[in-house]
Amino acid sequence: MKTTHQILKTSFLALFLLVASHSWSQSEAMYNISVTTTWNETDHTSVPGSAHWSDLVGATHSTPNKFMSLGSLATTGIKNVAEFGSNTALKTEINDAINIDGDADQLLEDNTGFLPFGPIGTSGFSNLTISEDFPLVSLVSMVAPSPDWFIAINSESLRSGNPAINNGWKDDYTIDVFAYDSGTDDGADYTSPNAPSTPFVNISMVSGTPINGVKMASISFDYISSTLGIAQQDSIEDIKVYPNPVKDVLTITNISSESLSVELYNILGKRIMAVNSQSSNPITMNVQDLKSGVYILRIGNSDGDSSTRKIIIE
Repeated sequence: MKTTHQILKTSFLALFLLVASHSWSQSEAMYNISVTTTWNETDHTSVPGSAHWSDLVGATHSTPNKFMSLGSLATTGIKNVAEFGSNTALKTEINDAINIDGDADQLLEDNTGFLPFGPIGTSGFSNLTISEDFPLVSLVSMVAPSPDWFIAINSESLRSGNPAINNGWKDDYTIDVFAYDSGTDDGADYTSPNAPSTPFVNISMVSGTPINGVKMASISFDYISSTLGIAQQDSIEDIKVYPNPVKDVLTITNISSESLSVELYNILGKRIMAVNSQSSNPITMNVQDLKSGVYILRIGNSDGDSSTRKIIIE
């Protein structure tokens, strides 16, 4: 028969080793996104014989107006899409936002073209997964031919703010898409000769002829499914604790700039020692006066995340 000491010992180990501490993961949603163009002579004065669209390109991101903004100068990426239908520079800007700035997470490009290929067609993305951390969608395509005009969706958020429906994601909806002037060419008609703007001016809506400020497309966001943020192993597992086994001083390092609490428990669950630190790196604990044996170290941060380690004191 197990003694009370053995039962307490077993229960405490199970609590710390099998019920690991956690953080909350982000919610995700899946959508079908389609852009349908409506370029026509009735609404847009005329349609040139070679009318078409460049490949749809954009990103999912977290910072509003990251890649374009009405009333601001165009980036090289937006300029090249609007004037030449070239996505190369914009893709570089998006990849830099993903890999360097950290405020975008997906490059989106449909290089099949708007089908059927011409002034009226559809382009988009199927079963696209979007995370709560990067809920904004931006997309652009050149109005071709044109001096420097493009259609755009800028920083459209798919979060609804109502967690009771679709885990906080928007249901199916459609919005209008308009044409914009990148401010880099002074041409006034679809086939105007090249006339670079000196200096460049801010992005503006094309409100005069021939487009007349009328929408040139619509974009549909069709909700498929979503997940609720769930508990998962927390990231503070990356914190280093050494040496282990330890004789004198236990060191806790690789700490990010946040408040941290460190607690040492004996095998019965009694707290033996505690240290609270504000951005101290490293944290040390003098354990030379403690009895040899197995202890449990609990590390917690200000976000409520925690991690446990088995420590052997010699």
